[in-house]
Amino acid sequence: MKVAIGGDHAGYEYKKEIISILQDAGHEVQDFGPDSTDSVDYPDHVHPLAESVEKGTQDLGILICGSGNGVAMTANKHQGIRAALCWQNDLAALARQHNDANIIALPARFVSLDDTKQMVLTFVSTDFEGGRHQNRVDKISC
Repeated sequence: MKVAIGGDHAGYEYKKEIISILQDAGHEVQDFGPDSTDSVDYPDHVHPLAESVEKGTQDLGILICGSGNGVAMTANKHQGIRAALCWQNDLAALARQHNDANIIALPARFVSLDDTKQMVLTFVSTDFEGGRHQNRVDKISC
């Protein structure tokens, strides 16, 4: 699977670890930055990542910032994106199963690295259930 990853300076340390576990699991990872803990404007990294998922260049996306809110709000400006803010593993699974989320937004300042890794692995390995959920997902875009 092709996975895009990015965020802001608050998520940088987690991002490095997540890239490693994704590659170890056999996924191809494209890093959209940032490249350090220096302060950045997250939209500069989120918009290119969201565009790559929206166009199908990447299968799924992972965004990490301090709260997860800013990156989720920015990604969700793209019509083809369904970015889900998750802070526990069950939410990551449900975001894929019921909402066909194609980007997970993670709050690095509020969840442990171990929990973050688990959510990422769950997110990339969980399929959309379709069925009764498909009609709802079809109504999300404006």
